[in-house]
Amino acid sequence: MLSVTKHPLNKPDLETVIKSFSKSLSNNFKEYSVKVVDCPDLTVSPWNLAQPGLCGAPSVADVGGVPNLIPTPKVEKQYNLDMVADSCGLPGCYVIGPSAVASKLLGKNAELVNNVKTGKDGFVKSMYTKIVDDEENVFECKKYPHNEFGLLGNLFLCRGQPGKVIHVTAKFRTGSLNFISCLNRGLAEDIPDPVAVGGTFLLTNGKAKLHVMPGFSSCPLNSDDDVNNWLRFFEMSGPLTHTSVFVSKDPGLDLRLEHSHCFSEHGEGGHYHYDTSPNTVCYEGYFNLADSIFRVDPPSETHMIGRD
Repeated sequence: MLSVTKHPLNKPDLETVIKSFSKSLSNNFKEYSVKVVDCPDLTVSPWNLAQPGLCGAPSVADVGGVPNLIPTPKVEKQYNLDMVADSCGLPGCYVIGPSAVASKLLGKNAELVNNVKTGKDGFVKSMYTKIVDDEENVFECKKYPHNEFGLLGNLFLCRGQPGKVIHVTAKFRTGSLNFISCLNRGLAEDIPDPVAVGGTFLLTNGKAKLHVMPGFSSCPLNSDDDVNNWLRFFEMSGPLTHTSVFVSKDPGLDLRLEHSHCFSEHGEGGHYHYDTSPNTVCYEGYFNLADSIFRVDPPSETHMIGRD
């Protein structure tokens, strides 16, 4: 079993979260809405998730971490989602969220959107985006048939059941924060205790700055500048389907506080940074609050490089 620390959360009521999201959105978007709704069927296009809902024992797991990638990759750090689910006391659960791929399976480092029903009746609908040619900067976004990932992952675990969730829309960005940072800033400013959130969102219209990791660096990455010079950045067009995990405050677990990866039906995807079309951008998302944070197999040595 993996090393796991469980941190139960003092979850705020949904109305408090709605007020927090709304206040922050009002400072960053021209139009917005936040409300509690019954979760729609998220298996349909363009969401394309493996389970219909985001409810049933919702939890967040931060697995491994950026220090497994930077300054030099620890390629032996590979994780099985069934093992992660079991270690968190949620065998057979549904798992979504961003991570790196298991490079031993794909043959190269890449961005991954986990979208997996674990357990004996499990199945995989995950997607990866990788640089096919490091010299030409050519990428591909394809199905990833494995329930293993590598190095680091920020995961939302639940039973995939219907239930009440928070529905957020935002249009026409007027502030400097990206969609997820805007929501997370509101929680951090208004709610004293840590709040952990997971879910999915669409960039339905507009474009976004994304990165895709190339092959592992041949030399150590010792600064954020080194990391940015190694990464490959692109502007990609919506609709882009994201899975996202964010935590308002770190309760001493060495967490990555925000992480979102996306895929699409038109062959584009990667790690979300921000939209590049503020005058036309439109977002829509469904989110749920976690009951607990699980810190799984944290690196023995840590740093803050490369956590954007």
